[in-house]
Amino acid sequence: MAEITAALVKELRERTSAGMMDCKKALIAAEGDMDKAIDWLREKGLAQAAKKASRIAAEGVVAKYVSPCGCTGVIVEVNCETDFVAKTDNFLNFANNVAKHIAKANPADVDELMAQKFVDDESKTISDLVSEATVAIGEKISVRRFVRFKSEGVVDAYIHLGGKVGVLVEVATDETGKASDAVKQFAHDLALQVAAAKPEAVRREEVDATKLEKEKEIQRAKALEAGKPEKIVEKIVEGQIQKYYKEVCLLEQAFVKDPDKNITQLMNEIAKAVGCKLDVVRFARFERGEGIEKRKDDLAGEIAAMMK
Repeated sequence: MAEITAALVKELRERTSAGMMDCKKALIAAEGDMDKAIDWLREKGLAQAAKKASRIAAEGVVAKYVSPCGCTGVIVEVNCETDFVAKTDNFLNFANNVAKHIAKANPADVDELMAQKFVDDESKTISDLVSEATVAIGEKISVRRFVRFKSEGVVDAYIHLGGKVGVLVEVATDETGKASDAVKQFAHDLALQVAAAKPEAVRREEVDATKLEKEKEIQRAKALEAGKPEKIVEKIVEGQIQKYYKEVCLLEQAFVKDPDKNITQLMNEIAKAVGCKLDVVRFARFERGEGIEKRKDDLAGEIAAMMK
């Protein structure tokens, strides 16, 4: 019997997309023979995920989890192939379990997450759960990305349009003990704001310098194209950049529930009413499938490939 090494288990997992523990069991059953181990997994229905590994999974959901204390929160994008599957209870339960696991286990990245033992069943890794879900649901399932915030203040998460958009925000406060309802509501309103208004930064100094310079170039070119004298072009550019900040900086955006005030004014009003200090620390916004090239059906191409 060949020695069952970690490298052998890893190779079998890469070839079949089955879970690590299942790969180890298969190799033991096959006495270290790779081909027999693959057959064993196929017989058990655990290697079906391998056939789906090359498919494009651009549907799915952004799921959330916030701890009962409101101090730890997670949003995670879990993808599948079709919108139909994304709405099923099995898939949604899987995504929610992954979000809860991330909040409790604090993985550094997706690779570490996949290798971790599931907090609710340590006999399985998250990779095992993904493989099992792929087999059970019948589509390629993948955990694409996640963000986890842990705070001494307040963390809030919001899911919009049934999982199409997910937002996570952190608010700092000097309140002692449990955060007041007004501060919790402010954090939730921030999450709604981020979902609707798509800010790119919390404050001016966090705006991407490359994007800012590009915006200046665009506004300068527009002013010159419009025939404005060069001596006033820079003033025009500066005025447009001030408008740009109000569009991309969360603290300067008009509050979606009351456009007569911006987020900074809202924050100051609540802080004064509660008698505490407030600050917006950070936010994250995921939109399901953004940046993934969706599959395009090519019937003629498929038929041509079959003929060959």
